[in-house]
This record gives sequence, C-alpha cells and structure tokens, in this order.
Amino acid sequence: MKILNLVVLMGLFGCFQAQSSGNMDAKVNHIQAIKKAGFDHNHTLLTKVLKENVVPGEVSSLVRYGNLKANRSDLDTYLRELEKLTRKDFANFNENQKLSFWINAYNAYTLKLIIDNYPLKSIKDLGSVFSSPWKKKFITLFKKKMSLDNIEHDTIRKNFKEPRIHFAVNCASMGCPSLADIAFNESNLENLLQKMSLGFINNNAKNSYDIANKKMKLSKIFSWYGGDFKEKFGSYKNFIQTLKPDVKGLSKFKVSWSDYGWDLNDSKE
Repeated sequence: MKILNLVVLMGLFGCFQAQSSGNMDAKVNHIQAIKKAGFDHNHTLLTKVLKENVVPGEVSSLVRYGNLKANRSDLDTYLRELEKLTRKDFANFNENQKLSFWINAYNAYTLKLIIDNYPLKSIKDLGSVFSSPWKKKFITLFKKKMSLDNIEHDTIRKNFKEPRIHFAVNCASMGCPSLADIAFNESNLENLLQKMSLGFINNNAKNSYDIANKKMKLSKIFSWYGGDFKEKFGSYKNFIQTLKPDVKGLSKFKVSWSDYGWDLNDSKE
C-alpha cells in the first residue's frame, strides 16, 4: 500500500511539474509574442490611463489630473513607446492604425502638458501673447520636435481628410468635445469617431436647436473648422443633419455661435 501511495504521489508530482512547466512555457511564449509583435496597436496602456482618470461630467468628461500627476508612470511609459517607434515601422501601418496613432498621441501629450504644469485653471495659461500652448515643441516623435498644432493641423487634418477628428482630439477644456475613456485603435476607430461626434452634436450645452424658429446655436468648432466637412459631407450643416435625421431642414437653419469655455476640464478629485 505504501508503495502504491508513493507511486500515486510521484505521478501527481510529475503532472504538477509538467503543468507548471507548461504554464511557464506559455508565459514565455506570450512574452516572446508581444516582443515579436512590436508596437501595441490596441494602445492598451493609454486605455488603462484613460479608464482610471476620465470621469463623466455634466458638460464634458472630466480628468482626474491630480491623480494622474501623482500616478503618471503608465502615461510616461506609453509616451516612451510612441517615441521609440521609427518612421520605417510607421510606414507599414494601415490608414486606421496611423490615424489612431496620431489621435492618441495628441490626447496623451495634452495630458502630459497639463500634469507637467498642474495645478492650473486653463491650458491657455501655458501660452503667452506671442505663443500659444499648442505651438510649444515639447513632443519628440520620429526624432523630430513637434507641437500639438503640428499633430492636429500639419499631420491629421492635412493627411487624413477626416473631419470627425475634431470630436476625438481633446484640448483639455470644458468647451472641447469630451475626452474618450478609451484609446482609439484600428478596430474601434469608425465606431468611436461616430460615437464621439454624436455625443458632441447632442450636447445641449454646446449645440442647441430651436426647431420652431429654425435656428441653431453651435460650438465655435464649426466656425473655425467648418470647411473641413465640405469634402466628405458637403458642409458642416449636412454633417449635423446626418446625426440628427429627426430634425428636418437643418441646412436652412440660421446659425449663431456658443461661447467656448476654456476652463480646464478638471474633476478636482
């Protein structure tokens, strides 16, 4: 009986050892797969940062900048991953991967700009009479110094012809479209662009519609960048109409502009 028990125990130990070895092999294979895959096109680390720090607000989503400043290691690691990417590797990205990269880069570097200077009341406090915060060349991508304006205007708007990016890039202000609590990637890009657009168009604090008098009061985003919607939608009014099909004849509505709030979108937690 003792011999039999010993045999059973040895068998169980062998199975455990084999299972442990198998688990270890699986972990090693997983690590090797990540290394082989290279750039994380899901932008997993940025999503983690956003999930932990973006919260709902009445007018706009808010950011826990105080918490992010105290716990910034994930954001800094994510930015280092962006900075390690070479122009040659980036050239192999498909169009959705490229656009997702630039949107996420804009939003992540905006977060960095704020927490590097936090606390503050507005991102505009970081500028001066002669220079805006969006022109600060504090970003290094593909071994080139650049600004947030370089990303938005000289890269995204110039190369992608996708006007809905105006509801995806976030300027850290209450007047801006909300910052999404998830990173953009090639799989969710279309749906997330549409979701953020719809949320902004239906935000009555920024865009309101007087159907009886055929008037609408819109965010100044449409005043500043209305021309971007012409190629894809014919006009910004036509674009709004696609998101509000229940309101007939929007293209003939008289337009006025809402005040744009530059207060920091800070949750103050």
